[in-house]
Amino acid sequence: MNTNTIMVTGGAGFIGSALIRWLLANTNATVVNIDKLTYAGNLASIPETIISDRYHFHQSDICDQSAMRNLFDTYQPDAIMHLAAESHVDRSIDSGMEFVHTNIVGTAVLLETALRYWQSLNDKQAANFRFQHISTDEVYGSLGEQGLFVEETPYDPSSPYSASKASSDHLVRAWSRTYGMPILITNCSNNYGPYQFPEKLIPHMIIRAIHGETLPVYGKGENIRDWLFVDDHVKALYTVLKQGHKGETYNIGGNCEKTNIEVVKTICSILDNIQPAKDGQSYETKITYVDDRPGHDLRYAIDASKINAELNWQPEEKFEDALQQTVQWYLDNQQWWRRILDGSYQTDRLGHTQVTEV
Repeated sequence: MNTNTIMVTGGAGFIGSALIRWLLANTNATVVNIDKLTYAGNLASIPETIISDRYHFHQSDICDQSAMRNLFDTYQPDAIMHLAAESHVDRSIDSGMEFVHTNIVGTAVLLETALRYWQSLNDKQAANFRFQHISTDEVYGSLGEQGLFVEETPYDPSSPYSASKASSDHLVRAWSRTYGMPILITNCSNNYGPYQFPEKLIPHMIIRAIHGETLPVYGKGENIRDWLFVDDHVKALYTVLKQGHKGETYNIGGNCEKTNIEVVKTICSILDNIQPAKDGQSYETKITYVDDRPGHDLRYAIDASKINAELNWQPEEKFEDALQQTVQWYLDNQQWWRRILDGSYQTDRLGHTQVTEV
C-alpha cells in the first residue's frame, strides 16, 4: 500500500512518539500527530531537530467527533495508526472510568469517523486505506508457567485497562466485519526504551535508584513479562501497515521473558557499573517488596511466529544491550524526565490504597 499521509493518534506518548521519530527518519510519509496531551503526553519526546514540513501536530481529543472529522477532511490520510489510549494498569485501578471513556468511546468515535471518510473515497483510495489499531497482550489475561499467547487466544482481561483495550479490539473487528473497513490489529508485549513515562517499571526504577530511594517491587517480583524494545516494536508496526493482510491480527513480542525482579536487578547491575551509588553499596540493597496490586497477572508471553513467517519481522535488539542503552538515556536526559516529575506525577506507586514493606 502507499502511505503518503499517516495519521498517528497518541503520537506524544511513549510508543507513539517513537513511531513518529522512526517514520520521519525512515520514510517519506507526511505524519499527522493527534494527541490530547494528557498527563503522559509530552511533545518534547519528538525533538525539534527532526521536525520537518512533513510533520503536523494537533492537540485534539479522539472523543471529539467534530474535531476528528475536520482532521480527516483536512489531511485525507492513507492510514490511521491508532495508539491513543490510557495505558497504565495502576492508574486504571484508581480511575477506571477514564479508561472506559478514552479507550472504548474514543476508539468508537475514531472508527465512526474513519468509516465515514473511507466510504467517501474512490475505489483506488478506498482499497489503499488502512485503519491500524495498536493494542496489548494484556487482553489475553494471565498465562501459567507454560504456553504462549497466540492470535487466537481467548480474551480474558484482568484489569480495567486491559478490559478497555479488549473492548476496543472487539470494536475494531466489528467495524471490519460489519462494514468491510480495512483494519489491522497488533497486540504487543511490554515495551521499554527512551522517553517512557516515569511511572512504568523500568524508568521508575532507574529514577528512584539515582535519587537514592527504595526500589519497590510488587509481591516477590515473580511476575513475568515478555520485554520488547520500543524501536523493534515501531518497525514491526510499520511492517504490518505496509505488508499485513487486512482484517488480520498480529502479535508482536520480544522473545524475552523476564521476571520483574530480574529486570530490577539488571538495572541495579548496570547502574553499579556506570554510576555507582554515593554510599558505595550496590543498588540492589535498595530493593523492597510491597503488597501485590489487585488482579496482577502472573505471566505474559507472546508467540510472534505469525508476523515472523508472514511478514519476515523479528526483534533485533538484545535485552541486556537495549536496557543498558535505556539506562544511559535516562542518565543523559534528566532534563526530559525532571520536567515531568516537577509536575503532578510523583514517584509513589499507584494502584494501592496503602503500600506496606515486607
